Amino acid sequence: MLYSAVEWPARSLLGVLSPQARQELLTLGAPKRVEAGEVLLSEGAHDRHMLLLLSGFAKVTARVENGETSLLAVRVGGDTVGEMAAMDGSPRSATVTACGPMTARVVQPGPLHDLLMRRPEVAVALTRIVADRLRWANRRRLDFRGYPAKVRLARLLVELATAYGRPAGDGLVVGCRLSQPELAALTGAAETTVHKGLRELRRDGLLETGYRTTTIRDLPRLEQVADLTPTR
Repeated sequence: MLYSAVEWPARSLLGVLSPQARQELLTLGAPKRVEAGEVLLSEGAHDRHMLLLLSGFAKVTARVENGETSLLAVRVGGDTVGEMAAMDGSPRSATVTACGPMTARVVQPGPLHDLLMRRPEVAVALTRIVADRLRWANRRRLDFRGYPAKVRLARLLVELATAYGRPAGDGLVVGCRLSQPELAALTGAAETTVHKGLRELRRDGLLETGYRTTTIRDLPRLEQVADLTPTR
């Protein structure tokens, strides 16, 4: 099956690859359909396959020292999950759970390694994405220390819109649906604080929210609230 590049976010692995490299990657592995709530990968497991997500939305979580579960990130179609274990053989560092119906390809380490050797473009792109994720995690830790909750929320919304947003009228619809508790987990804030921050951002005309949807109406002003350099 042939796929179009516009089906995936520009900053995802499938979004950044050339058509030839993308199509070669899409021939690897076996197709997999996933239902809402299904666990794709389990923290601590020793399996080594990578999942190439084609559609849908998944959450990445991990257990913290007190035994509770922390939301670390979100992944959507175009992204990969499980690539670290596929490359170095270490146990899974997090659990990945589908938030709705998903499609993916299950890629085993051998064929993946062969492709990375044969197609340096894919190796470089995957390395950059892993590095971007590490930088993202470091920014979250620094944000927790250096910014109030509303600014952390704005910074997260800008990053989600930039990575996964799709144009809709005069705005950007964030391409992954997060509830207020999930936004609170990703920003390290209380749910009531996130609720207040969203209300203020809506009041100021920066965004609109619906049932598990968020539309950015004024990205430049949201970047100002987030204390970020404008992207355009």
